Amino acid sequence: MATFEERLAKEAQKSRDAAEQHPPGSMAREQFLRRARQAETASHINKWLTSPGLQPPQSLENLFANQKE
Repeated sequence: MATFEERLAKEAQKSRDAAEQHPPGSMAREQFLRRARQAETASHINKWLTSPGLQPPQSLENLFANQKE
């Protein structure tokens, strides 16, 4: 079974390949390229969310207090 990352990479490549079948500037080509970028962005977000160094958001009070120090 493919991982989520692998499925996203495959979808991005499939969309880029489909875009190549259409002339530059066409609506279909732009939609396929957009889908490829969305899959790549989802992959980046997933990597960020699953990274071991991810920190929970700080409250605004803590954020401003840290900036004053």
